[in-house]
Formats: sequence, structure tokens, C-alpha cells
Amino acid sequence: MSQFEQSPSQTIGPFFRNALIEMTANQNNLINENTAGQKIIITGLVLDGNSQPITDSMVEIWQADANGYFNHPADPNRAKADPAFSGHGRSEAVNGGRYTFTTIKPGIIPGTVTPYINLRVFARGMLIHAISRIYFSDEAENDNDEVLNSVPAERRHTLVAQLDPAEPIPTYRFDLNMQGENETVFFNP
Repeated sequence: MSQFEQSPSQTIGPFFRNALIEMTANQNNLINENTAGQKIIITGLVLDGNSQPITDSMVEIWQADANGYFNHPADPNRAKADPAFSGHGRSEAVNGGRYTFTTIKPGIIPGTVTPYINLRVFARGMLIHAISRIYFSDEAENDNDEVLNSVPAERRHTLVAQLDPAEPIPTYRFDLNMQGENETVFFNP
């Protein structure tokens, strides 16, 4: 290492991109030909407080399968989960801060009323990742979701991905505003 390079203990800047994004990102296709459920695309921008793209960030999602089960050892219903669907993906925010996932629309998790996807945002300068949820604009039961209803009414829209009716595959737009007037609702880790 030259005398001018920063080490990981000095910054999470260059180290963040080299050690996390380049090694683990762009695992953004969660499905294969054996995955059950409605194929969807989720895409959006990661934006700073001035609505400028954050091009060195990464979005991670984890979700239930089409029947509402997680293919994870902690899910007591794992035996019912689709073995062709891991439910976890990562996408680097490239091309002007854009991230994209090809996945399936999740089913309703037992004990809940509407489908959603869990989300995390990682970026240079963030010591703790940001946690949020993605709800879907075409779900009638959103108004009955306990978590969504815990958010002030004027901010709920920041958790709802909008369906683009012009796309041949159901495509949902979900921009992440990290700060500012239209800041996405983030939850405590």
C-alpha cells in the first residue's frame, strides 16, 4: 500500500466499494425457470438530500416466496418454501444511481395482510445501513397493514412502489431518498 492510500480503519470510502460492492453486488436476479410466482421487476434510484444519484451505493432485498414463506433456517415454515427461490439479492446502484431486481411478487406472510419486501441500503459514509420496506401500489390491503399504518399518513407513499402499466413485465418503481423533503421512511435496525 502506498503512503497515500487510505486503509479500512481510516475510511469506509474506497474500501466500501472494493470490498463490498465489487465482491457481492449484482446478484440482482432472484429467479430461475423453476421459481414459482409472478415475475416482477423492481427498479429505482438511490438519491441524496439534493435529489442527486448516489452512484456508489448498494441495495439489498430479502423477501418471501410466492406463497409467503422464506427459504431460511429461521422460518418455521421453511419446508413449505420454494426451493428454487432464495429470496435474497443485491444490486449496485449504477447507471446514474439506478438499481434493478428481477424477482417474484411475494406472497402474504402468515400473520400479515399484504405483501412486502424488506430492503437495506449500504453506501460510503453510512456507518449503519438503512432499513426499509417496499409495498406495492396495486395491493388493496395496504391500508390494513400494521407497520404501514404506524407511519404518518403523509409519509406512507415513500414506502409504496408504483406499478408502471406500460411495461410488459410488471415493473415497480421505488426511489430511495436518503434525506430531504421526500425522505424514504427508514426503520431502526
